[in-house]
Amino acid sequence: MTHLLGLVLLSFFITSFFMVPFINFLFYLKARYKRPIPKGYDDSKTPIHNKLLKGKDVNTPVGGGILIIVLLIILSLGYTHYFKIQEPTDIYILILTLVSFGFIGLIDDVQKILIAFSGKYAGIKALLILVLQTIFALLLGTILYLQVGLNNIYIAGLGNFVIGLWYIPLAAFMIVAFSNAYNVSDGLDGLSSGLLLICLFALLVLAQSGLNLNLAVFVGIWIGALLAFLYFNVYPARIYLGDAGALSFGATLAVVGLLTGKILALGIIGGVYVIIIVSSTIQILSKKFFQRKFFPVAPIHMYFKYIGWEEPKIVFRFWLIQALFAILGLWLALIY
Repeated sequence: MTHLLGLVLLSFFITSFFMVPFINFLFYLKARYKRPIPKGYDDSKTPIHNKLLKGKDVNTPVGGGILIIVLLIILSLGYTHYFKIQEPTDIYILILTLVSFGFIGLIDDVQKILIAFSGKYAGIKALLILVLQTIFALLLGTILYLQVGLNNIYIAGLGNFVIGLWYIPLAAFMIVAFSNAYNVSDGLDGLSSGLLLICLFALLVLAQSGLNLNLAVFVGIWIGALLAFLYFNVYPARIYLGDAGALSFGATLAVVGLLTGKILALGIIGGVYVIIIVSSTIQILSKKFFQRKFFPVAPIHMYFKYIGWEEPKIVFRFWLIQALFAILGLWLALIY
């Protein structure tokens, strides 16, 4: 445990050291290469979002996730090399997840770094993002099945169920779902990163209880980096995570949960993410099949902003709810 806490602190101080110069660099890019939103882009379909988010991205750079991904990969590989880890398969799978899903979001981040916009702005098409997510998620599910040997679902109180090849589409679904859930939650200052920190602390306990040192090391390094980022991301934010961080962090959170072998616990520990993505899905389906909105605005945290709640109030209360979900999921995972 002492060794692990040291890694958390090391990751925190290294990330803190690079964060300020990186923010300044993003500000430089924004000022030097700033250009208007391309002609033909239509944001008229999200008028409420545009109003609620107006001004957020004008003076605040996007792309903090890029730095965290790079540092997380370097520190994880550095640990693997320095301590000569014999079987670092878990760490390699997690790095592959960061790189593949980070690549999807990087395309959008580059556009947002160089474009002056306010409100809700989307880059590449959602369908293309979903297709790429599905391809990478199926690849990761196959690796988890073939290389790690995961092929089962453990449900507390009911027992262990071996599902064989069906594990691959199930794992892919979890990865895509959490990737999108995290991306959707990344709308208020500090919300998504704070929720993730709470989830990671719970998963760190699971990794430690399961004696999975490699997984615990990766999660510990990730926690340290996120603590440093959150300092600059809480209201009023000096930097935003961006799509590279959002898409990759959600997917990697799912893979960490899958590697613990506690799929059901992952769904409960990440309970607020589940609520957020369900609220967004209900809104999409309602508009598609009934041609009307179920909520005035979705996802659910934006609804609270819409009815007049202050942003820090929403964030802090969502953090508290997430903490309860994490405790419940951890309790269920450890009691049986």
